[in-house]
Amino acid sequence: MINITPRQLEVFVQTALLGTVRAAAEAVHLTQPAASMALAELERQLGAPAFDRDRGRLHLNARGRELLPLAQELLERFAELGRLGAERPGELHGELRIGTSNAVGNYRVGELLGPFVREHPSVAIRLRVANTDAIAAGMLDHTLDVGCVEGPVAHALLDVRPWRNDRLTVCAAATHPLARKRRLRPADFEGARWVLREPGSATRATAERALAQLPPGQTVLELDQIEAIKQVVVAGLGIACLPEAAITDAVAAGRLAALKTPFLDLDRTLSVLVHRRRYRGALLDAFLDAL
Repeated sequence: MINITPRQLEVFVQTALLGTVRAAAEAVHLTQPAASMALAELERQLGAPAFDRDRGRLHLNARGRELLPLAQELLERFAELGRLGAERPGELHGELRIGTSNAVGNYRVGELLGPFVREHPSVAIRLRVANTDAIAAGMLDHTLDVGCVEGPVAHALLDVRPWRNDRLTVCAAATHPLARKRRLRPADFEGARWVLREPGSATRATAERALAQLPPGQTVLELDQIEAIKQVVVAGLGIACLPEAAITDAVAAGRLAALKTPFLDLDRTLSVLVHRRRYRGALLDAFLDAL
């Protein structure tokens, strides 16, 4: 009969997420020898290792990847049992790991997290900001509980839920020749010097879709941060296609000009990602309800 304890599950989950027993021990407030013993006993009871060991780091093997979401579910159910036993079913505690793509994490994080944090102040939020591909990967390997991204995601294991509409804007330095034109036409963009986000970014995908509707131009720079692109555009090194929310301050300050391009399709939908096989406990349900 298997007799795995919640403490052993905690050590297993934290080791999977953090990569070392030492880091896992700190996360669950154990000594490193105690954490090592807990992990060894869990693997003994399972009858097979859950990790591959490589130069001091532990990587989940196929068995471990299968066990991780089950272990996370069991820990969440233990937490829910504790809340019910303490007669505090509405008071949520614990940690929620949220991943967002760059535009959401940098410019809409208040809209995303505000209602939930105000309602559940005792929940710890761990926010990871990366491009859409990286957030989708984090959802698939269970290092994230929920994601919010700008771009389309198509994977059988991920439930993609529309959250809100968003729009990109072509922008240029206030002194750029295109900013001085009263009425722009597609032909005006012939030979334009573009500054783009990196491949794998949803903003890059939308920008490429727009560029396909314009005469040929030149990609002069690829950067992985929106703020860096803004500074390059302000300096007059090129034009860019960026989220409206990201350039509002620079446009108001007169450093950037938002170009009117009604002939371009720059609308998109921001989406929430949830793993179809992940247990949706009270924390995740509360967050989704807040949206």
